[in-house]
Amino acid sequence: MNRALIPLIAFIVLVVFLAIGLTKDPRKLPSPFIGKTAPAFTLPLLHELDKTFSPKSMQGKVWILNVWASWCVSCRAEHHVLNSMIKTNKVNLIGLNYKDEVADARRWLGRYGDPYQLSVSDVEGLIGIEWGVYGVPETFVMDKKGIVRLKHTGPVSNKDVEEEIIPLIKLLEKE
Repeated sequence: MNRALIPLIAFIVLVVFLAIGLTKDPRKLPSPFIGKTAPAFTLPLLHELDKTFSPKSMQGKVWILNVWASWCVSCRAEHHVLNSMIKTNKVNLIGLNYKDEVADARRWLGRYGDPYQLSVSDVEGLIGIEWGVYGVPETFVMDKKGIVRLKHTGPVSNKDVEEEIIPLIKLLEKE
């Protein structure tokens, strides 16, 4: 009799875990970098491969790192939001092109617009891994000291920009 109950109990436990998981917002993935210095890197600029960018060059500025790729469908969905954000707000937006071919990335920005102050090319995806990227798009906000203050997983919406990202940037710029 007890052996017959084991599969039923296992099924009930799985249902409980599934129910708990369904109540979570997948865009609210924790980041071990919140409140810590952003991981350092030096990568070539997407449009000028002989030049490089490092987060150190943003010291003293509040800035956003947006991880994107030309093969990413969700990136296309968020791209018009980024283009709009740049037109209406003064923000330092840096693009991290993730696991993408340079020619494809350049073509994609030419087609859909380039909201980035600059983009860097992470062809191997190693920097994305160091930043704890689960998938693209992901967006990080850094303060003037290079501390990660926000990680947004998934495409940003106009609501995210208006209610979360821009208010945080304005707050950080006052510090």
